[in-house]
Amino acid sequence: MTTQLLATELANLIQESKRKHNDLRQAAEKSLDDLRNLRNTSEQGAPEELATKVNFVNPFIIACGTKNAKFTAIAIVCLQRLIVARALPRSRLNQVLEALMQASSAGALDVQLKILQALPSLLQNYSSDLKGDLLVNALNICFTLQSSKNAIVNNTSAATLQQLVVSVFDKVVVEDKSGKDTSPAGVAPTSDGEVELGAAALDAYRIFNDLCLLTENQRPEFLRFQGLPQTFGLELIESVITNHASVFTSHPEQVYVLRNRAMPLITSALKGRPSFATTVRLVRILYTMLRRHINVLPEECGEALGILTALLDQDATLWKRALCMEVFRGIFAEHSLLRRIYALYDAREGERDVLKNLCATFVRLSTEKPAVIGLGHQSSVPAAAPQEPAQDQAVLEASGITGIISSGTTSEGPQVGISTKWSTIRVPCIDQLDKTEPPAVPESYTYSLILSCISSLSDGLAKFVLPLTVTNEARNRRKLAKHEDDVDSPAADAESGERLERAASFKKNPLPVNPLTQEDHPMHSEVKICAALVDECWPAILATCSTFLYAAMDSEYYHGLVRAFQRFAHVAGLLQLATPRDAFLTTLGKAAVPPNVFTACLTAGQRPGTGSAGDGSSSILSNARGLLSTDNLSTPTAEKRQPSFDAQMAMLNTRNLLCLRALLNLGIALGPTLSSAWRIVLETLQQADFVLFSSAKTPGRTPSIYRGHVNSGEQEGGSLTANFGNEVRAVETAASRLMESTVDFPNESFLQVVQAIRRLLQRSATDKPDTKRQPSSQANEKMPALQAPGQHRRVSSFSTASSGPPTQEDQFALVKLGEVASINIERLLAYPPDESGWTLIVEGLVENLNSKIDATSVRTRAAETLAKLMLETANLTESLPEEARGPVQLRMLQALSSAVEPLQEEDREVSVAVRAVDVNIHRIILDGLKSIVEECGESLVRGWEVAFDIIGSVFILKETAGDERAATDPTLIKTRSPKLVRASFSSLQLIASDFLASLPNSCFLILVDTLYKFSSQDDDLNIALTTVTFFWVLSDFLSSKSESLKITAELMEESEASDLTKKASDHSHKASVPALWMLLLLRLTAVASDDRLELRNSAIQTLLRIFDAYGDRLSPEAWLICVKSVVFRLLIALQVELEAAQQGATDGSELSDWTGTAVVVLDGISALLADYLEVLLQSPGFGKLWNDLFDHLASMLEFEILDIDTATYKALSRILSRANSKGGPTLSPENIERAWGTWSRSVPNSSLSSSTPTSFNNQACLSAYVSALRQVYALIQNQLSASKVEQILELLNTTVERATMSNYSSDIEQTTQLQSEVLDAINMIRTDVPGVPSAVIEQLAVFVTLAFSDEQTNAGPGPRCTFVALSKASMAMMETLVIQHAADPDLGIYTSGALATALSALREPVTLKYQFGIKTKLEQPWRLATKTALSILEPTLSQLSKIDIAKTNSDEIWTEIARLAAGIIQVEPSVLENEPSLADDEVFDIEAFHKLRALIVPLLGTSSVSEDVRKDYALSLFMASTIHHTLPAQDSFDQLTSGNDCMSSLYTIPPGRTVSTKSHPRANIAFVALDEMFSLVSVSDTTGPTAELESRIACTVAPYLLVRCGNTLRAFIADQPLRGRMPQPLSEKKELVWLLKKLVALHSRVDAIQPLENADSDYRKHLLRLYPLIVKSIGVNPDDEVSRLLREALDVIGGELGL
Repeated sequence: MTTQLLATELANLIQESKRKHNDLRQAAEKSLDDLRNLRNTSEQGAPEELATKVNFVNPFIIACGTKNAKFTAIAIVCLQRLIVARALPRSRLNQVLEALMQASSAGALDVQLKILQALPSLLQNYSSDLKGDLLVNALNICFTLQSSKNAIVNNTSAATLQQLVVSVFDKVVVEDKSGKDTSPAGVAPTSDGEVELGAAALDAYRIFNDLCLLTENQRPEFLRFQGLPQTFGLELIESVITNHASVFTSHPEQVYVLRNRAMPLITSALKGRPSFATTVRLVRILYTMLRRHINVLPEECGEALGILTALLDQDATLWKRALCMEVFRGIFAEHSLLRRIYALYDAREGERDVLKNLCATFVRLSTEKPAVIGLGHQSSVPAAAPQEPAQDQAVLEASGITGIISSGTTSEGPQVGISTKWSTIRVPCIDQLDKTEPPAVPESYTYSLILSCISSLSDGLAKFVLPLTVTNEARNRRKLAKHEDDVDSPAADAESGERLERAASFKKNPLPVNPLTQEDHPMHSEVKICAALVDECWPAILATCSTFLYAAMDSEYYHGLVRAFQRFAHVAGLLQLATPRDAFLTTLGKAAVPPNVFTACLTAGQRPGTGSAGDGSSSILSNARGLLSTDNLSTPTAEKRQPSFDAQMAMLNTRNLLCLRALLNLGIALGPTLSSAWRIVLETLQQADFVLFSSAKTPGRTPSIYRGHVNSGEQEGGSLTANFGNEVRAVETAASRLMESTVDFPNESFLQVVQAIRRLLQRSATDKPDTKRQPSSQANEKMPALQAPGQHRRVSSFSTASSGPPTQEDQFALVKLGEVASINIERLLAYPPDESGWTLIVEGLVENLNSKIDATSVRTRAAETLAKLMLETANLTESLPEEARGPVQLRMLQALSSAVEPLQEEDREVSVAVRAVDVNIHRIILDGLKSIVEECGESLVRGWEVAFDIIGSVFILKETAGDERAATDPTLIKTRSPKLVRASFSSLQLIASDFLASLPNSCFLILVDTLYKFSSQDDDLNIALTTVTFFWVLSDFLSSKSESLKITAELMEESEASDLTKKASDHSHKASVPALWMLLLLRLTAVASDDRLELRNSAIQTLLRIFDAYGDRLSPEAWLICVKSVVFRLLIALQVELEAAQQGATDGSELSDWTGTAVVVLDGISALLADYLEVLLQSPGFGKLWNDLFDHLASMLEFEILDIDTATYKALSRILSRANSKGGPTLSPENIERAWGTWSRSVPNSSLSSSTPTSFNNQACLSAYVSALRQVYALIQNQLSASKVEQILELLNTTVERATMSNYSSDIEQTTQLQSEVLDAINMIRTDVPGVPSAVIEQLAVFVTLAFSDEQTNAGPGPRCTFVALSKASMAMMETLVIQHAADPDLGIYTSGALATALSALREPVTLKYQFGIKTKLEQPWRLATKTALSILEPTLSQLSKIDIAKTNSDEIWTEIARLAAGIIQVEPSVLENEPSLADDEVFDIEAFHKLRALIVPLLGTSSVSEDVRKDYALSLFMASTIHHTLPAQDSFDQLTSGNDCMSSLYTIPPGRTVSTKSHPRANIAFVALDEMFSLVSVSDTTGPTAELESRIACTVAPYLLVRCGNTLRAFIADQPLRGRMPQPLSEKKELVWLLKKLVALHSRVDAIQPLENADSDYRKHLLRLYPLIVKSIGVNPDDEVSRLLREALDVIGGELGL
């Protein structure tokens, strides 16, 4: 790229110079030839070869000399490329520089910029050649261009010049590294004479010296340029001393220039009135001098610091103060520089006090303009600070702070206070080099810089001192903390049996090391400097910080200030400077609470402090301008504060909490060294806790500064913000960590903490509670030590509305006492109580716990603390060996017992309110016992009796004649409070469920009595119920201790429980466990008679469960004793209670409850006896036991209570099912008969139910009754008789009729469960016994008719049963049974009337058909009845002709058959409307009729069938054949139904009608019936007996057929004349035409119709009978078709007459 560019530019140069500049053209052509002849044209090789061609640059030099813009531009581009590529011949550098100088005057902007771009590369690539004059020439080019009026050129040349000057000093660095190889180039003056310098160092000296001269407007000695702007010269000086500080440090000639040229220049300029731009540059140079060259210029730098301090203190110009403070901010940020300044000046005798004066200046400045920083009684939010949350402002305003600055009320202007919004500037003044005029500086900017200085000072001190306080040993020990804890644990001490040696710390963690004592440390001298700095400057620093603590600042500044406070106090504490430490702690404490709240009483006694601090106080005060004193560590506004404070107006804000957190963190860091300063920390924390508590808005809320109330702070209302909640949690965490840190304290330091906490609880003698219990002598000896000599007690600074003791403050102290005890629990157990603080802590808690005048919350807190401490003690002792664990556990439980003893005193005279508190305290102790048992029950080896005493302390036994009655009679037991019962029961529950194995034998009898007490108390039903279950648990445990429970008659000789108690208490007696077990059962039986339903039921179930679980371990004798002593006694008691409930019941609730109990008893007893029936059978007294059992069951049935009956029959069923099971025991006939008698006594007729009358439902009861039948039947089936079956069926029928329906059930589609069970029971009955099939069929017939009977019987007010599904199911069963026994006439289904009854039952639904109002989704009942009847008739009719039965039985059967036929084909037209399935039903009936006709017609003419049956059949056909209900038809119906001769009115014509008659909806079946009549009358081909039978039928049917035909003709004759020309209705015409055709075609039997007197015919007698009507019909003018048929009929008649 370089060669191509050069070639292009040379060609352009040749082209442009052809006419006027031949020398330029020739030189360019030659250079172009040289370029083309290069051997190596690569980017690396070409520059090297060009550098050897001296004349190659000639055209470019000539071009620059022409001052032609085009030529110059081309030349500069090429020269720049050659310089960059290092292709410039070194011998031509001077000419090139001259060419560049000539080109710079050409005036072209691009050319000048190109020249400036080339110069740095030239100095870099040819640094060894550019020195002396060549360097001057290069710099002169920049100086020349720097004077250009073009801003771009001016600025670029300035930057280039700065770069070149820096490059000169870079050469010095390189030269210095080369060392002695550099030959001297000249000499330069120093403070000690002249020194020889190398070329680079000489150039640097000359240039820097000339720069100083030029800046002072003097003539330079080396450079050939004048008129350098002062600001630019100062910038060059700053650039040099900043970038090459090492050069000035190592070169005395440069130091000489600084001392004699630069520093006088700077100081003199600052003392004048320089402009802003000049001042900025002067201050920057001075800041650099202080940072980089204070060691080589100590005197000058000290003077400069004094000048800056004076400017800050005396010059009120804001921007000058800002510049000075920005310098100090940078100095304070470098702590090593700060220490160096203090060591050089303040620490030396005779030197000026730089830092002390500066800190004093800070004090004056901080109080100069209070309105600017918003100084007030408490820190507030700056006005109009949008970055502050609005809620923060609201919190501060709500806290009642006087003098708060808010945007709506202030008159100081919109910007008051220190805020990041307006107290900072975007670019510091010291960095605004581009400004000529001073910027607008906020008034509060200076204060923000002061805060930054203070923060940096504290941060530097902390970072330097804190690492030196931790030794390597301590760091290593932290890594092994866990291992050491194990080694030093009390378990190890107890195991070794030796007392722990007294160490420097309980955890062997040494105190923080004081760095001042480490004289051999390499940094010891620096530490002393830091200590002296703190000791000398702390008053001024504290005064400054205290002022700002009460100013208006935003969160960022305030946080930084508090952190600075914290670091100052931390460093002072680590250096063991007590006076500054306590001063800072006190100030933080004041800021942590609202004004006038903190009263630490620091004036009492002599404050400890170091000698150095006390000796230097006066000098410090003078330096701080008297604003602070050691006796008055207060803010400047302290005098304005009010002397009293209303707690109701106080409210903590986030800033108070921030200060409080800082104070707590200091307590954590300096804990072991605080000594008496602990009271500052704790009292501040207590006061803040009280204020936070008093400011709570929500009723009942207690936001306190301790663990456990984090959530309550979050539940505060809208006035507290989320940020406030976070601060509260942070303070809580810090307070917790403060207490946790005491674990590492030595015992002496720990006792100081405990004493400080106890001091918070101290009151005057008149305020102390007047209790009867006096502290022990040991406590009396220790209590005076709680108050140091010469000190006064702390006086509360609140004026509250209540005159009582300060409860929240006492609560706080109690909580902290509990925390410190919990954290140091290992210490308390590892050392003697007097040394460890155990006695002091425990007795203090017990004293507050039993106080009568302390507030409720204080006593409650004391009790909770004691309980928690005992629990932690128990957990810690769990790892101890058993011999060492027992005494500790006993002492622990005795402590709890001693806490409740005063509460049990009967003569304890207290008010109602105090009594309630006593109950609550008692409950807390009980909860503590529960926690101990829960956590350490398995490891508890001593103290169980004490634990039971505490548990039983909730009961009060009434005064009785004997103790035994009080222990067993629940009416003689009362409790102190239901709350105590619940609390006490928790411990008992744990013991009984989890720790029975841990109990000694002596405690089991106590446990039984305790269980009975809890189950008998009536305060809490749930507890009583749960206690009952523990009887089972204890029974299980006792049973496991003995292989068999040998219960004999001898054991139960005495009925008194006291005898059993004596035997149970004698553990050496062999019957001890059985006696205890029986005693447990008796106590449980007593509970089973309790008035509470749930309790007695639970007791009963538990009792039965015990029997069931351990029945296998009881002998038959034991079982007999248990059943008689427990089970039957329970039944007798139950019967007594039921009788009493029935007699005295009002609303029925009591009876209902006892009914439920009876159900439970019966269910349990039946299951129990069923399971162990075999064992009971082995007993000789089983017979009496069996009779007694059924006597009890019968007695239960006599109550006629639904639920009891249900349970009784279930019990009967369950017991008998065991005897019926495979391999079950065999009952004697007497036992079986007793069971049958109990079941067959009657059907349950229960009148009462446990449910409400509106939901009365006896289905379950009757179902249980039927289920019991199954078990009874299984026992009696081998001796079954017809009489028993009839009795069974009668009872089952009654059962079905008495059954009710539930509200949301139906028996239309499906049978109910009871109905299904009844049918199943009937189905199981044997039918091979004579008389049984008939009885069963008749009963099924009854079931069939139940759905269609108008007299249904339903018991109770519930929904009625429809019996539809039962009827259909009974049809199927009856069909099966009849068919099964149809071929066996000896069984009497024919002779007994069972078949007729079955047909009659089936006929009812068939006859009703559509008149039955219930429609089923499945097959309709009448259809199923039709099918069933046809199925039954098919086998039975064939048997009727074969068997010989009575005429009456046969007539009954045939009568029902005829009625069945009528039911199939007859339907009232009025009920057929809106029947969707009419057509299908008609088809079904036609098919059924055809099947029935095929079955009965062959037998209908037999002699066994009476004429009445045939007439009934004919009448049914006649009735069914009527299509139109006309007047003749109605007359005929009336005559037939009345029994008159229907032929008498055959020829009578009734009045006609014009209204058409609607045809029958079932016209098809009418034609079928009419056709059947024609068929029965017509001649057939049969002969013999069959013809005779058919003739009988024809004779019966013929009159009905004639009347039926005559009715149609009569209606036609009567109606047609009235119609006139109106045609006959189609349906009537159809009937008439069909009828006439059948009449013409009919050949009737000869003997079917009686002959006429004057005319005779063999087969056409029917036409002769109808002749008059036919003739009349022709006369009414019929239509053609009817007329034709009538004439045919007349033709047939004429033929018969021979016409």
